[in-house]
Amino acid sequence: MKKWMISAGAVAIATALLAVSPASAKSGVKVGSLNCTVAGGVGLILGSSKSVKCRFTPIGGGKVERYTGSITKLGIDIGFTKKSYITWTVFAGGKTKPGALAGSYGGASAEATIGVGLGANVLVGGFKKTIALQPLSIQGQKGLNVAAGIAGLKLSYAGS
Repeated sequence: MKKWMISAGAVAIATALLAVSPASAKSGVKVGSLNCTVAGGVGLILGSSKSVKCRFTPIGGGKVERYTGSITKLGIDIGFTKKSYITWTVFAGGKTKPGALAGSYGGASAEATIGVGLGANVLVGGFKKTIALQPLSIQGQKGLNVAAGIAGLKLSYAGS
């Protein structure tokens, strides 16, 4: 069972990485980083939804912005995980205004966890779909999980 989960996870990560074009990561100017805490939970074979609390830190100073929301996966998602942490580099057409990251994001996702795992997420959205979250993120999660499918992230601005 463990060998199957490791193999499935490796295939899912490779598929997501191949789906990312180099241009998507550099479609704008790096404006900061988005650090999120993802609640733990159980994957229900066809998908999962977990709450997130995020902090956007702009480059060059500025007020840290808080966001709340949820991350969803549709597709294969089997297993359980404890709380995890995801960091994205944020790209936009230029300097962002407070709350600009609020909105819906979508893209391909792959992740595998056996004990401590790493995952990859590709998400684009936000204000008029002008925000790109860098294709790779590190998820310091613990548990036993294999997930592949479409990831969605919904963020609501919670102030600074």
